[in-house]
Formats: sequence, structure tokens, C-alpha cells
Amino acid sequence: MKDINDILPKVPNMRWGALMNKAPTNEKVEEMNKIFPHNGKWHTVFEEKDQVTIDGKQIWKKDPKKWT
Repeated sequence: MKDINDILPKVPNMRWGALMNKAPTNEKVEEMNKIFPHNGKWHTVFEEKDQVTIDGKQIWKKDPKKWT
């Protein structure tokens, strides 16, 4: 399987890019600005109801009200 950075075009002065399964909101873009380094690489972000998968790594969403 090829890396996404080998497939998607390089964009001049791009901070980072994301291939997502749904359109991002402004709030989501601001959140990703904090997560992704400014290295001009593409990332895969697949968001579901209870989890997010970023670059093949699964992150479970937790409700802060249920934290102990």
C-alpha cells in the first residue's frame, strides 16, 4: 500500500493536509492545526461516532462527564 504523501499532490506553502470522511468545520480545522506539525504532509482522518482514526491510529472519544 502506498503512503498518502506519495499519492496526493504537494501544495506550495501547505502547512498540512487531511483526507477526511466528512467535511471539516472551522472548529475541527483549528483543532487539527494544534495536532498536526507544520511539515506539509498529508494525513488521513476518519471520524466516527465513538472514535477517530488518524493515520491508522485509533483514538476513542470519551465523554468528559463520565471521567472518573
